[in-house]
Amino acid sequence: MTDRPESTHGPTAPSPWVLRFSGQIPDGGEVIDIACGAGRHGRLLLENGHPVTFVDIDTSNLDDLGGRSDVAIIETDLETEGFWPFAGHAYSGVIVTNYLWRPILPAIIELVGPGGLLIYETFAVGNEAFGKPSNPHYLLKSDELLDAVGDKLEVLEFEQVEIEAPKPAVIQHIAARNVQAN
Repeated sequence: MTDRPESTHGPTAPSPWVLRFSGQIPDGGEVIDIACGAGRHGRLLLENGHPVTFVDIDTSNLDDLGGRSDVAIIETDLETEGFWPFAGHAYSGVIVTNYLWRPILPAIIELVGPGGLLIYETFAVGNEAFGKPSNPHYLLKSDELLDAVGDKLEVLEFEQVEIEAPKPAVIQHIAARNVQAN
């Protein structure tokens, strides 16, 4: 597992993809930021009036958010077999960036409540040309994110692209809505 990027030492500015779609999360709806690192996306959504649950294996970069009534901080290893602390929860927004653990991908998708939005962005095959992650366990195969989401949520947009900033990488990103009625 040493091939994964450091979640707490990544970019501090929100991803352009998250910025582009975060305004479509229902007003005031609860958001979960999975593998949040220092919480760059959850912090953005807090500023926009959403209560946020921050989840990461190391939450020490979130100490300044402790004690807020609109913040939940969960420090956990999501890759522990059979452990999923969010069963039965539904969120208006589910944000995941720079993280892939295939065994929980279906459970992540199920977190998107009726009318809610999934915004997911992570590395894909081809990224090995640019450095880490280069291990195929942490790289999406062609259209893998689309295939995982497409029959469960309404896909608003999907891309597999090579980006230059914040560093050169090959990524897939998707924005998808749960169109089920409340």
